[in-house]
Amino acid sequence: MDLNQVNLNMRKTLEVLRGDLSTIRTGRAAPNLLENVSVLVYGGSTKLRIIELGTVSAQDSHTLVVTPFDPSIIEEIRKGIQDSGLGLNPTTDGNLIRISIPPLSQDRREELIHLMHQKLENAKIMVRQVRHEAMSDVEKLDLGEDEEKRAEKEIQTQTDKYVAEIDQIGKNKEMELLQI
Repeated sequence: MDLNQVNLNMRKTLEVLRGDLSTIRTGRAAPNLLENVSVLVYGGSTKLRIIELGTVSAQDSHTLVVTPFDPSIIEEIRKGIQDSGLGLNPTTDGNLIRISIPPLSQDRREELIHLMHQKLENAKIMVRQVRHEAMSDVEKLDLGEDEEKRAEKEIQTQTDKYVAEIDQIGKNKEMELLQI
């Protein structure tokens, strides 16, 4: 049983959670909002993510700007963003796509908070799964009773630390979502 590996696996879970939560729209313009949006381009033959098709930047706190590397696909990118399910209405402006980020309605905020709680719970389940696997590994080793208890206690301490960090990440994201 390698405690460093347990720690690393739990940390990876946190990184995945942070990435997932960064794509939840908070009412402020953030380039990572479009990170997972894919678009069919070049006549529908290729599906690429927006970040592979151009640069995404925040012009101000309520406007994103997409600058396509290939201006000939600007309309396909605009349509892909519009159809992404994020509730965005992009407009073309020359060789740029401007996206005004509308304020979130109270209902939408509640939906996003519910989605966030699901993602938090999934992350906790993943951390507990790492704990379960580590505890199983400890049982398979021929350790003395005291050594086994010490290892299990360390694993539980790591688990508690990461679950608390997940809760804190959730509280911070919920505060972001509730800001008007």
